[in-house]
Amino acid sequence: MPRPISATINLAALAHNLGVARAHAPHAKVFAVIKANAYGHGLLRAAAALRAADGYAVVEFEAALQLRAAGYAQRIVLLEGFFDRRELTEGAARRLATVMHSEEQLRLLEGLPSGSRLDVLLKINSGMNRLGFAPEAVADVYARLQEHPGVGKVTLMSHFADADGARGVDWQLQTFERAVAGIAAPRTLANSAATLRYPATHFDWIRPGIMLYGSSPFAEQSAVSLGLQPVMTLASQIISTCTLKPGDTVGYGGLFRAEKNMRIGIVACGYADGYPRHAPNGTPVLVGDRLARTVGRVSMDMLCVDITDRPEAGLGTRVVLWGEGNPIDDVAQAAGTVSYELLCALTARLPVIEQD
Repeated sequence: MPRPISATINLAALAHNLGVARAHAPHAKVFAVIKANAYGHGLLRAAAALRAADGYAVVEFEAALQLRAAGYAQRIVLLEGFFDRRELTEGAARRLATVMHSEEQLRLLEGLPSGSRLDVLLKINSGMNRLGFAPEAVADVYARLQEHPGVGKVTLMSHFADADGARGVDWQLQTFERAVAGIAAPRTLANSAATLRYPATHFDWIRPGIMLYGSSPFAEQSAVSLGLQPVMTLASQIISTCTLKPGDTVGYGGLFRAEKNMRIGIVACGYADGYPRHAPNGTPVLVGDRLARTVGRVSMDMLCVDITDRPEAGLGTRVVLWGEGNPIDDVAQAAGTVSYELLCALTARLPVIEQD
């Protein structure tokens, strides 16, 4: 009998969440962000569910090649651009689009084979201070791209640092507008948070990421309230139970000590499956149809939950670690992290089940 843990991927929910993004930006085209193995959901699995998108955005060159080999004809953009001449040459041959964010990449562009054409997203550093050309350099870089015989369409791009926070986007939007003044080219700025909250940022292309997977980009607003559906449900079972007396501890390091008689359920899930080892006592789990809380340190293959007030729970009771009935955002908040990290951390040993 296989170990009773799996991640179920709801493909219909992926498509639904894409529809939510489109509804917020009806006049924009959509780059569905499926980098990092589609945030742990599976690259080709997610691409199929999101095939209504106008394009895909990835970081990994090999992921872009996989999409082309699987027959996807949409625009595919490399969010960090190309890293060497081989990627540049092969990327042009496979009709990939590339972000251009540095002088080094511009110099590599000179090695583009004669007759090749490459669409470019010119990235502008409007305040994120990671990648991108300084605002004062944009006019010159754009002119150089326009003069290059191998450059096809040029799209203007930037990325928001605090679209999900109190500072918002206006400060970066103003910088971006000054940098691109007088340049008539398509634009893409909006991530998930900006797609949902700031219509003025939608322009020609939006780039939804985390919202596609049913997680809210906002700490103060739930995914349900945004009309999003959870895509991944990580579920297991109780594989044993034990009782504690006052003063007894649970698990490695004795991080939890019982103050009363307690009943504990041991669940087949641990950090070797991708559940965060740093999740503290009290992290929510769904036991059967009711929320419960973890106790003790998460170990490699198991974690423990308090089922003292759940007499019906026992061997074989289903436990949802996150997903349907137990929002991943709540789990991430309790664990002091973000849903992105939880989704991307699933390990190869975990069985994945597709649900249409």
